[in-house]
Amino acid sequence: MRSHLLNDTTAEHYRRSVTEGVERVAAKLATTERPFTGVTVDALSPLIDRIDLDRPLHDTAAVLDELDEVYLRDAIYFHHPRYLAHLNCPVVIPAVLGEAVLSAVNSSLDTWDQSAGGTLIERKLIDWTNERIGLGPHADGVFTSGGSQSNLQALLLAREESKTDSLAKLRIFASEVSHFSVKKSAKLLGLGQDAVVSIPVGADKRMQTVALARELERCGNAGLVPMAVVATAGTTDFGSIDPLPEIAELCEQFGVWMHVDAAYGCGLLTSLKHRGRIDGIERADSVTVDYHKSFFQPVSSSAVLVRDADTLRHATYHAEYLNPRRMVQERIPNQVDKSLQTTRRFDALKLWMTLRVMGADGIGELFDEVCDLAEEGWKLLAADPRFDVVVEPSLSTLVYRYIPAAVTDPAEIDRANLYARKALFASGDAVVAGTKVAGRHYLKFTLLNPETTTDDIAAVLDLIAGHAEQYLGESLDRAS
Repeated sequence: MRSHLLNDTTAEHYRRSVTEGVERVAAKLATTERPFTGVTVDALSPLIDRIDLDRPLHDTAAVLDELDEVYLRDAIYFHHPRYLAHLNCPVVIPAVLGEAVLSAVNSSLDTWDQSAGGTLIERKLIDWTNERIGLGPHADGVFTSGGSQSNLQALLLAREESKTDSLAKLRIFASEVSHFSVKKSAKLLGLGQDAVVSIPVGADKRMQTVALARELERCGNAGLVPMAVVATAGTTDFGSIDPLPEIAELCEQFGVWMHVDAAYGCGLLTSLKHRGRIDGIERADSVTVDYHKSFFQPVSSSAVLVRDADTLRHATYHAEYLNPRRMVQERIPNQVDKSLQTTRRFDALKLWMTLRVMGADGIGELFDEVCDLAEEGWKLLAADPRFDVVVEPSLSTLVYRYIPAAVTDPAEIDRANLYARKALFASGDAVVAGTKVAGRHYLKFTLLNPETTTDDIAAVLDLIAGHAEQYLGESLDRAS
């Protein structure tokens, strides 16, 4: 079995095995005609259930054949231009190369004596991102597993900086369309059920700052402690960007930690055309970025950034066997001193490779393309009497609803939209997402693929309308 260990004696075996796997994936990418096969859980489960993990095949080619049957054939392919559902981006080749390198070397980014150059590369990328944001000379941060972890760590720091002994008094303010991880983080941090104060949004799905000011004042008058305001730069449903400069003013006025969840909107940091849409982010105390959304990086690649590096001390714990306190005096850089994680992948390498091959402008051009595509898609929807579109996009998301001419029952329209999404997914012709707006079911395009065209959008809208009309026709037949 030692022949399977990656080392100096098995380098050629490694080369052959990885090459064979890459060739399989490349062939699949080259021949994929739909984003999904439409396979069902009931059809796929038995294929996996019948595999006996205690009886290995002992042959890489045979295992890859099996993998094709249970995974590659039916995987959902985000690179396809008609995958329009969630915040999943097609990935750039330099980042995939970085993934291959980091997996093979297998550095752990918790301590210097496990990562050396990897530590310095990650720190360089944190500095680069902070410069792009404009957080100032004392900024710092660390890579994380994703936006939820970044939001959790930012709110942990805010909790500790609030300097109160009564957790029950702490309050977090976020818009009603902010990410669910804000409420989840409050629970994980031991705060009460009422800790997150939901601030209403306007028709543009942006936080109403008048309401925020009112709630901040009300909480103060009630003897409560405003802990943090979470402003969103790219909501999951609408891509809307809260008014960051106005929120920053209120945070300064009330002495509240300002966190910006830019997990989605961080792509604007490289934008050549739309960077101004996140002006005000430089005034934040902490920022979440997900490079694996709008920087076209493989999952996972995320970071939490802070204006004041000293606040990261709240995540620090010294263990004699790992990062003893003396290492601080010796100026040995251990990333575990900043992180909620201990063992941690060298995910920063993917972004490093991307920047060194493509440059920031290359990323920005791709993100600008999908933002511009969303604007064109909005025009299509606004001009199409079959659909109701909710809001003009700030990033690359479109939320809309099929509205039949002959049906007025909102519940029946809900069912038609739900059916259309399900039928479209089952066909494999395209994948779209869904959400609720004012209690009603809507559909959603999340456009993160520069290869998607307005023709793709128009074709998928026709498919949706066709499925919805089929449902309504069958519903009328059943009723008669």
